[in-house]
Amino acid sequence: MKFGSLFLFVLSLTVAGAQQLTAEELLKKTIEYHDPKANWQDFIGSFKVTMEYADKTRRQSNIQLNFPARFFSLEVQQDNATYRFTLAKDSCEISLNGTKNISEENSKKYRLSCERAAMYKDYYSYLFGLPMKLKDPGTHIDPVVALTKFKGKAYLRLKVTYDPEVGKDIWYFYFDPNTFAMEAYQFFHDESKNDGEYILLSGLETINGIKMPKTRAWYYNKDDAYLGTDILNK
Repeated sequence: MKFGSLFLFVLSLTVAGAQQLTAEELLKKTIEYHDPKANWQDFIGSFKVTMEYADKTRRQSNIQLNFPARFFSLEVQQDNATYRFTLAKDSCEISLNGTKNISEENSKKYRLSCERAAMYKDYYSYLFGLPMKLKDPGTHIDPVVALTKFKGKAYLRLKVTYDPEVGKDIWYFYFDPNTFAMEAYQFFHDESKNDGEYILLSGLETINGIKMPKTRAWYYNKDDAYLGTDILNK
């Protein structure tokens, strides 16, 4: 059998398997892979993220999450500055280089606000809570599981949209057809314009029993331009 024919044969078997899965079944399988003991819902823990940019200096972020206590803390080190956001239930604290007495100039320079703190909490909770976060209220999953080729590999794909108050972007999530591991995702603000970004995932870091992607590499959809890579560590 020629290589091309073999690839088509294997692809046809994968298509058959994909057609037997509903979107809910696929989501269940990928959550079982990444969070087999259902630990995310009551997650208590910390992790570090190193962000390497294409056109900026490296940023180190230390994140603490305690969902039962409604606690979130983010400490960022970049360009000889260290700032921290802390949200605890209904309270918000911000510090810069160890002091809470921050000038208006520095608040603007580093974008230090409680609104920014809440944005970071949502951002890290969403990205590091995937695919479990796809069970959240306001999330709409297209019932059709698509088999598609993305960046040279065959994937099972879910299309996800959200209630307007949750999010306006269109998201696609790509899962390995054999293990159901989440290996890529992308979003569009306006899909007809091919805007937005895609993110390629590689490696795994197990934190509190949850298999989280070790490395995320970010690119623009429109031209594949590289934006940066974030690396997860315990």
